[in-house]
Amino acid sequence: MLGLMSGKHILIADDEPRIGEVLAAYLQREGFRISLAETAARALELALGERPDLMILDLTLPDGSGLDVFRDVQAEASIPTIILTARADEIDRIVGLEMGADDYVTKPFSPREVSARVRAVLRRTTREPEERREEPLHVGDLMLDSQAHEVRVGGDLVPVTPAEFRILQAFFAHAGQVLTREELLDILDDTGTIYERTLDRHVNNLRRKIETDVERPQYILTVYGVGYKLRRE
Repeated sequence: MLGLMSGKHILIADDEPRIGEVLAAYLQREGFRISLAETAARALELALGERPDLMILDLTLPDGSGLDVFRDVQAEASIPTIILTARADEIDRIVGLEMGADDYVTKPFSPREVSARVRAVLRRTTREPEERREEPLHVGDLMLDSQAHEVRVGGDLVPVTPAEFRILQAFFAHAGQVLTREELLDILDDTGTIYERTLDRHVNNLRRKIETDVERPQYILTVYGVGYKLRRE
C-alpha cells in the first residue's frame, strides 16, 4: 500500500522509449501519475510547467544532460530527483549527488528497484498532512522553515538543493552539538544518496549560500578533527 504516496506525480525523462514506457507502466500500477519526456527540453518544460513531486532523469539525453535539466529546474523549484545512468564510471554518479540529486540508479535496473528508490525519496521529502505545524527555526539571521521548505538569511530566500535542506535540518535538530560525518549520515537516515566523501562538498556548498564569509563561518562551524556543528544562540 502506498497510502499517501498514491497519486504522486512523477516525471520520467529517458531517450529510450521502451525503458520509459516499462518504468511508467510499473509505477502507474503502484498508484503514481506519470509524465514522460524523451528530450532534455521536453523534460524541462514539463518539470517547470507541471511541478511533479519527483523527477527521474536519464543522465544522457539526445539534446543535453539530465544533470543540466536538474540544475535548471532547481534554480526555480525544489523537486526531489533520481538520476539514471548507464555509465560505469562512479564520477558521473558523484557529480549528480554533489549537485543535490537525491539518489541514482544504474542501468540496467529492475522497475521494482526504481519503485523502492522512489518511495524512499518521497518518504524523506513528503510531509504528512496531519503533521503538527512546525515553527520556523532560527540561529541569528539564519531561518529554516521545514513546513514551507524554505531557508532564509536576513529575510532573503536562499535557494538550496533537497540534500542541502536535509543537512541543514539535521544541524538545526542538533544545534550546538558536534556531529561527526558518520553521525550526520546516520541522522540523515541515508541510504547511500550522500556519501561521506561528498558530505564535505554539500556542507561547503551550503556555506557559500548562507555565510557572509565562508572562511570565517558564523553558522556551520568546523570542529577540526571531529566534524561540524551549528552554532547555538
